[in-house]
Amino acid sequence: MNRRTFLTAATAATVTCATPYAAQAAGPALGVDAEDRLLRRWFTATYRSMEAMTTELGLAADKIDVSGSGTPAPSAQTSPTNIGCGLWSTVAAAGLGVISATTMHDRLDRALSAVERLERAHGFWFNWYDAHDGSLLTTWPETGDTIRPFLSTVDNAWLVTGLRIAAHADPRLRPRVAALLADADWSYYYTPYDPADPVAGPGQLRGGYWPDKPGKGEPTGHHYGALNTEPRMASYLGIADGSLPGDHYWHLFRTLLPGAGQEQEPGGEYTEIDGVRVWEGHYSYRGRDLVPTWGGSMFEALMVPLFVPEPEWSPGSWGVTHRRFVRSQIEHGLDEAGYGYWGFSPASIPEGGYREYGVDAIGMQEDGYHSLGVVTPHASFLALTQAPTEAISNLRGLDRAFGCYDDRYGFRDSIDVTTGRVSDFVLALDQGMITAALAQRLKPGLLQTPFRTGGFTSRVRPLLHKERFSI
Repeated sequence: MNRRTFLTAATAATVTCATPYAAQAAGPALGVDAEDRLLRRWFTATYRSMEAMTTELGLAADKIDVSGSGTPAPSAQTSPTNIGCGLWSTVAAAGLGVISATTMHDRLDRALSAVERLERAHGFWFNWYDAHDGSLLTTWPETGDTIRPFLSTVDNAWLVTGLRIAAHADPRLRPRVAALLADADWSYYYTPYDPADPVAGPGQLRGGYWPDKPGKGEPTGHHYGALNTEPRMASYLGIADGSLPGDHYWHLFRTLLPGAGQEQEPGGEYTEIDGVRVWEGHYSYRGRDLVPTWGGSMFEALMVPLFVPEPEWSPGSWGVTHRRFVRSQIEHGLDEAGYGYWGFSPASIPEGGYREYGVDAIGMQEDGYHSLGVVTPHASFLALTQAPTEAISNLRGLDRAFGCYDDRYGFRDSIDVTTGRVSDFVLALDQGMITAALAQRLKPGLLQTPFRTGGFTSRVRPLLHKERFSI
């Protein structure tokens, strides 16, 4: 996912901090009808923020500052991920009756026309564009720093996800989306497995390429090796369309191998699946075995199953680890750190900027992501499927204590619960996760249908059915 190393933000407003355990003051659990009304209210406000971030060109910009009373201006920049979030949010809004089918078509058509105009290389989209005119960005609007145009594996995966959802929702757009995706061959990012040298040939995807060099361009120095991270969406897309071999899935790491430098020495065992020797490793956190992410953040684990039904197709493996990951985030926030709130995922720094937040103990990276007292509302929304009562209570408590929600634009991007400082911003990426999570809770499967057919059924589902995490 976009690490947004260049993001800056205005000084955030200070909000009076309530008791550190104010989440417990959210009130009793809601009944079914009351929950439905609340979630729909939250969805409508969140989609309103996506509308505010959408430029006249039709592209969802990166962020808006919602601290003032006037109409916020979309940021200058956008990315493939932001654009994908805008597409699926619009489909979700129509599916939930917030906008009409006609409005959905008009908005998707306008966005698709803009995407068709964007400069590409090797069939994929660059990391940053001007959200207002579609030009390729070579300097960062907020600082003037030079941007070297880059083709990101994971960011392209989220745009392709949005395009697939748009095409399914609006059949009139399918020929245009098919034409766009015809050249998006995921083997471009793939380094085939070499049993003689699995370090040089790991059977994994590169982080991306700078295409300003001859041939394929200059690759990143790393591959996406961890399985339980958001780049697995690119893996699923490539396996489903046949541009990646199925055994690529088995060459991804559940944990690093024993003896390798990582957050903890893993438990587990080797097993052979589809002719591949797989280390089915796991971590233990507070007596709970799970498959870690790279940094210990919520969106690494739970963004992908908003679209690909991993818990349904792999209930004893993916379904279990997703539940345990959520429980671990809850216990870290409430018990281990004692914040009174939980939910940690990359987001705005409340005082300005952007960084990764997570639970270090459930990430492979030795110096992984830390919570630092910063709670990110989108992380609670991602947990709606696994822990709906706890997620809703946590969000209601955050709002009650810190005033981090309003009906104009939804939840602010982050809250430092130790100081009471609330971010001034909402981000398309995080609002897009919220709309998708709410759609899944309110109308299960609404955004998943494109990922339950074709190669997802014939190629991806059998892999997940064979998965046997050692948890």
